[in-house]
Amino acid sequence: MSKKIFCIYFQCKMIQLNYKVYPGNIGDIIYNNISHNAWIKWLVYQTKLINEKKLNMTKEKHILFLEKEMINFLFKNNKTFFNKINYGAKRN
Repeated sequence: MSKKIFCIYFQCKMIQLNYKVYPGNIGDIIYNNISHNAWIKWLVYQTKLINEKKLNMTKEKHILFLEKEMINFLFKNNKTFFNKINYGAKRN
């Protein structure tokens, strides 16, 4: 049975992700606060951003742009999470 968490994106209890989908501190926050359904919505939007903006994911500037967009998208309903996230932090 899948674990349920309070999803910051949808503002209700939903099924948690099966595993950590992003590295570092940001990945921990996403895993503990973003539902599987919210993550799927982000992946669809992320693909659109990469294609429309012609992002090159080998360029750090583009990676940081997409990371910032991801945080804005997933945590738009709860600005307090922005204080916990360090943009461009070293990933492990």
